[in-house]
Amino acid sequence: WNQKAAEITGRPKDEVMGHDLVAEFISADYRESVKAVLDNALNSIVTANFEFPLYTKQGQRVEVLLNATTRRDGNGNVSGVVGVG
Repeated sequence: WNQKAAEITGRPKDEVMGHDLVAEFISADYRESVKAVLDNALNSIVTANFEFPLYTKQGQRVEVLLNATTRRDGNGNVSGVVGVG
């Protein structure tokens, strides 16, 4: 969660870190597909230009274009997902 994500959504980093992004911040009709993109990235499958809506703290819909890839530590082990939107 970076400064731009906080600006767009109205949700500061401390309000989203430690929470389940898909379950808490993605609408029900997109949860399965967003989860699949993130799970794929954890399995070294890159997704480019995946579009989905994210809702701001005020309930406004914002379209996000996501590129998701695997994040690895210095030893090459999967440590998470890098999402650029």
